[in-house]
Amino acid sequence: MEKIKVAIVGYGNIGKYSLDAVLAASDMECVGVVRRSGNAGEYRELQDFKVVSDIRDLGKVDVAILATPSRSVKENAEKYLKMGISTVDSFDIHSQIWDLRKDLDPIAKEGNAVSIISAGWDPGSDSVVRALMEALAPKGISYTNFGPGRSMGHSVVAKSKEGVVDALSLTIPKGTGLHRRMVYVQLEEGADFDQVTADILADPYFSSDETHVIRVGSIDDINDVGHGVAMARKGVSGKTHNQLFKFSMKINNPALTGQVLVSCARAAVKQKPGCYTMIEIPVIDLLEGEPEELIKRLV
Repeated sequence: MEKIKVAIVGYGNIGKYSLDAVLAASDMECVGVVRRSGNAGEYRELQDFKVVSDIRDLGKVDVAILATPSRSVKENAEKYLKMGISTVDSFDIHSQIWDLRKDLDPIAKEGNAVSIISAGWDPGSDSVVRALMEALAPKGISYTNFGPGRSMGHSVVAKSKEGVVDALSLTIPKGTGLHRRMVYVQLEEGADFDQVTADILADPYFSSDETHVIRVGSIDDINDVGHGVAMARKGVSGKTHNQLFKFSMKINNPALTGQVLVSCARAAVKQKPGCYTMIEIPVIDLLEGEPEELIKRLV
């Protein structure tokens, strides 16, 4: 069977771990990496791969993994879908997911391609767990408690503020789905800390949570990409009350995000043209292997 030809767009933390996951998948091959610079730069591990600034220079690409900040996902997805290249991304702005799906769906269909959006671990694989728990107890309440750990998306947003050299945003669970954001910033010389703080607090990524901004000399001295989640649902199955389900994990954040993206890249080539979230994708389509063998082993 011909291998799925994958391109990785962007080469930050998620891009690096996505490459690892592609290389570990026997049904895929990485045909290249797309970077603004168009070259491997300081990354020695990219010397064995074609690195370009334009994906068209890679030849045939089945799926582009968009390892880019959420706020650039729509622009990139639209561009590649119009070329007939399927895309997967880890867009993590929960309140905008439906609008993104609605906007990308007709573009994907017109390009005869597939877009799987918000394919990280939350939103993403956790979304699938939440849906399953609700199916098991249709009436009830679910709580998703993140952390403690580094939020990649929040850290990227904090780092993007004027005057910030680097940033680390830690998510601290308070319980019942409430969180505290601890944002550590390393500033440029002469930067106004009060203005940086105001810019971070005003951003939609932070404005709905209790957020504390703390100035540090070096992010490298405190950096840790670990994260986690604990989800619980207490509800009713049929007419039976007091059903309680729990799911938890401790993870390397970018490594798991990269793996979910690669699993969804596999699923993308099995879907009809259009835009999907992970709860719309058959779970078996995420897995490597023949359906018959997977069913025999997992069911």
